[in-house]
Amino acid sequence: MENQNQTEETKVLAIVRQLADLMIKKDTVEMNKILDEHYTLTHMTGYVQPKSEWFSEVVKESMKYYSAKEVDHKIIINGNKADVTVQNLVDARIWGSRHTWRLQQKLQLEKRGDKWIILKSVASTF
Repeated sequence: MENQNQTEETKVLAIVRQLADLMIKKDTVEMNKILDEHYTLTHMTGYVQPKSEWFSEVVKESMKYYSAKEVDHKIIINGNKADVTVQNLVDARIWGSRHTWRLQQKLQLEKRGDKWIILKSVASTF
C-alpha cells in the first residue's frame, strides 16, 4: 500500500508542477485539461476568481507568470481526494506589479479514473 501511495503522491505532485509550468507558458488549453470545470483560484486578497476569468487574465497578461521555484510541498491523499500545499518563489506581474512572490498554494484534487484533477486553489504568502 505504501508504494501505491508514493506513486499517487508522485502523480499528484506532477499535476501541481505541470500547472505552474503551464501558467508560465500561458497554455490555457492544457491548463483546462487538468482543472475542474468549476475550478476557482482564491487570491491572497480573498477574491475567489472563476477559471474562465483567470484564464482571460493569463491570456491578456494582466497576470503574467515568469518563473516558479519550488521551495517545499506537502501532500495528503485520502482515497480519491488529495490536499497539496506547495510553496514557490513566483516571479510574476499581477495587475501591473511585478515581484517575486513567496506564494503558498493549497490545492484540492480529485482522482477521476486514473487522472488527478485540480478542483480549487487558495493562495497566500509564506
